[in-house]
Formats: sequence, structure tokens, C-alpha cells
Amino acid sequence: MAGSGPIAHNGRLTAGAEDTELGEMIEIAGAKGTMPVYIARPDGPGPWPGVLVIADAFGMTADVRAQADWLASEGYLAAAPNLYYWGGKMHCLVSTFRQAVTRKGPALDDLEATRAWLAAQPGATGKVGVIGFCMGGGFALLLAAIGDYGAASVNYGRVPGDALRLLEDACPVVASYGGRDRSLAGAPAALQAALAANEVPFDLKVYPDAGHTFMNQHDAADVPRVMTLLSPILGQGHKPEETADARRRITAFFGTHLQPKA
Repeated sequence: MAGSGPIAHNGRLTAGAEDTELGEMIEIAGAKGTMPVYIARPDGPGPWPGVLVIADAFGMTADVRAQADWLASEGYLAAAPNLYYWGGKMHCLVSTFRQAVTRKGPALDDLEATRAWLAAQPGATGKVGVIGFCMGGGFALLLAAIGDYGAASVNYGRVPGDALRLLEDACPVVASYGGRDRSLAGAPAALQAALAANEVPFDLKVYPDAGHTFMNQHDAADVPRVMTLLSPILGQGHKPEETADARRRITAFFGTHLQPKA
């Protein structure tokens, strides 16, 4: 239930932020200043593996907070950074998309700062996974290759042309795509080929009746009206049954690969 809740500055709580049933907003040091991060903690004392949650292009929305809450309900300490904290939303969006392609820039520093925060928490195991959706899925695949992660969940994320080389030393990957997603028609096959060639453990599934964004369920207020009108035409939209299956696969995969350190 939404309400008035605490905000934490590097772990210290102060008054004034919104929270949900499981989560709260904190602030950590980012590449361009103080970065808001939504944190969802599991019940019980832990220790918990961590999961970095990377949003789609709409940024810090009720949907990405719900994704973090879901992961917390499954026993993961989840953190979703607001990558658009440093400027206007459109300017930040364009810059962040560009950094996903060029593979350098402050967004990657902000993601690493969030990963490091997760790994260092007293109730954490030190193991961290990453999950992303659309733009965030592209980042999740990149971080699987270059970051310090135990597993990555790539959900309808872009697959670069050099995936075979990029994923040589990638962490295990669980990936989900929609068969009706015309924007990423060749991505699942390309990703599967690259992971298999590099002998990276993976679980990849294409859902024939799903399109892009099938795991996301955005509030209308978080989505530009033009996208709301175009979604049915583009075959986009939430698919509850496919989402439930994808979530089951993700938590099983994370359960295998994000075990506590010995």
C-alpha cells in the first residue's frame, strides 16, 4: 500500500519519501550527484542475494518498483536505481540509451555503484544478479559480460552485433522474449547462438503469443499517451500467464546461480 515513508541517505533514514508495502527510497552517491534508488527487502534476517533491477525507457515507475517488490518476495534484496536523476527525463533517456550502445558513461558508473551497495549490505550474501527490461534488458546483457554478477535476466533486451565476442566470459543468462515482438525479431536466435558458442549457462525462451513489454504493467500516468495508443498496434502489452512463467524461470535460475559464497 502506498503511503508516506522514510528516505535513506547511504543507509540512514530520514522522513519524506514514498514507499510501497515492501520498499523504500534511499539515496546513494552517483556519478552525477545523489542518486535515488528504490530498495525492496525480503522478510526475515537473511542473508539474501542481491539483484540490481534496471528499468525500461520509462525509468522510475510503479512498474519497476513492483518488479523489485516481486524479487524481494522471492528472497532477494532488490535495488532499482533512478538513472534519470541528474536532468530532464527526455535528455536523460536519450543519453542513457546512447550509453547502452557505446558501453561507457555515467549510467554504467551508477549501475556499478548500486551493485556495490547491494554487495556490501550487512544482510547480503555478497552475490548479486541483474535483471532488466527493454532498455534495461540491454544493460543487463552488457553487465552479464563486463560486470561482477552471478547471473543476469535479460527481458526483451537488445542483442548487439558483436554478441559472440562480447559474451565470451559472461555470467549465466536467463532470457525471455516475445514471439510477436517485431522490434527484436532476430534477437533471441542471435543471443542463443552466442551463449551456446561460448558455453555460457543459459535458459532462453520465446513466448509465441507475447510481444514487447509483456512482463511490464505500467500505470497510465507513467506512459506517454502516444505509447498507450500505439501499444495494441505494435503488439505490446502485459501478458499475465507468460509473465508468471518467466518469473518462475528467473527465480529458479537465480536460485541456482546466486547461492551464498562458501
